[in-house]
Amino acid sequence: MPESTETQPAPARVAYKVRRDPCGIVIFGATGDLTARKLLPALYDLACEDQLPDNFYVLGVARRPLSNDSFREKMRTAVAAHSRFGAPESERWKSFARRLHYQPLDASQPDAYARLRESLHGLDRENHTAGNHLFYLSVAPSLYASIVEQLGASGLARQRDRGRRWTRIIIEKPFGHDLASARDLDDRVQQVFNEEQVYRIDHYLGKETVQNLAVFRFANGIFEPIWNRNYVDHVQITVAEEIGVGERAGYYDQSGALRDMVQNHLLQLLCLVAMEPPAAFEAGPMRREKLKVLQSVRPFLRRELERCAVRGQYAPGTMQGQSVAGYREENGVGANSSTETFAALRFEIDNWRWAGVPFYLRTGKRMTARRSEITIQFRAAPLQLFACTAMQPCQPNLLTLRIQPDEGMGLQVITKTPGLEVIGRSVQMDFSYGADFKSHTPSAYETLLLDSLEGDAMLFADGDWIKSAWQLVTPILEAWAEEQPRNFPNYPAGSWGPAEAESLLSREGRQWHTR
Repeated sequence: MPESTETQPAPARVAYKVRRDPCGIVIFGATGDLTARKLLPALYDLACEDQLPDNFYVLGVARRPLSNDSFREKMRTAVAAHSRFGAPESERWKSFARRLHYQPLDASQPDAYARLRESLHGLDRENHTAGNHLFYLSVAPSLYASIVEQLGASGLARQRDRGRRWTRIIIEKPFGHDLASARDLDDRVQQVFNEEQVYRIDHYLGKETVQNLAVFRFANGIFEPIWNRNYVDHVQITVAEEIGVGERAGYYDQSGALRDMVQNHLLQLLCLVAMEPPAAFEAGPMRREKLKVLQSVRPFLRRELERCAVRGQYAPGTMQGQSVAGYREENGVGANSSTETFAALRFEIDNWRWAGVPFYLRTGKRMTARRSEITIQFRAAPLQLFACTAMQPCQPNLLTLRIQPDEGMGLQVITKTPGLEVIGRSVQMDFSYGADFKSHTPSAYETLLLDSLEGDAMLFADGDWIKSAWQLVTPILEAWAEEQPRNFPNYPAGSWGPAEAESLLSREGRQWHTR
């Protein structure tokens, strides 16, 4: 009997729920922008996916005087605008909203923590959450240390019943302003919390493509043998933004691109590209290998700084046909501000795998396009047997990992063009998450919040990594602070940055890759 050619239906997706510890989630800074745009929509999306514990509650804490109902309505508006599930469905939202609570509280006042402790005891009894607490500091960095110390003084930082009841704390970036402040903050945190309780968040590590980088490298036997100085010419990491400083001028003008992006996001990406295979896909082994990378990066010498570090600031320009202001014309920015809105750096890693392979990192605001990606350029074939056309010269082999937008990856190779002559041409082999998996990608905050609830710290930075990162960039910060830039602003909004950034590569016969 012939086999049936009738298409078989795809197997139904089996929904399952991992049993997670009951807990109370306490958000300091609950009326702020991060809570509205990221945290509450992420928690709602997790609830829609049935990924939160059966017993949980969220307590928002901030100075603004709001009732529970007012806070819930404010969060409903935020969820409608930012949830990947769209406008909240009536019954689903009601189920989630009754878990939301609010307490007006000035986190800078020590006597407020006794009231907070009493509120948590009551909510724990009401929601049967067993005293497990996750504290999220979505506040100004200047408040981190005092909140941590007051949580300790009030007894809210302790883990009880020999660790069976847990307490964890998530601390947003920036973790410190330089090496000295990072060390001081880490010392103060460690006096109250054990390292296993502390989750220093970098939302880039929760992005799907960033997580996939480790899987891509270590699950595919064809790439790891060529992931080294013998086959890789250089690596580029770009995080470009179209937006300006917007409403963040007060913070950004005291920070700049090096502190805001390079010290955390870009160095994390560099470590994921360059690290050795970990002994296990777990927090401890992954953290150790990433730390080894930072410890192998060649320190910057003051006399060489101009050849390996470029800073820039955007001038007025045109974005998508519209005129936009320069950085110094933005609200809240001084007319003579020397804060950099662009940074490009050349790193070298002195170990056996990467010796002699430059890593170029760049980030900036008001650039041509919003783009975050990692590009690995491989060495050319030792003998070029096939010619390419003058109109379409042969390009190098590139592996590009797109972090945002259009998460995915592409591989550029040379193939023969159709016709009677043997002529090569560069083509792109492409993979897109959205096109191939046909599913909503969880937000980075969904991933990281869920990991913190489960006690999985693999996607969070530890104190040693933070301090090593600051140790690398602090000499650059100090040099730039001592010597004012001579030519700011030095790139127009809507461009790919200052000309000096192009020279960073062109003097070595290379160029930035832009799609």
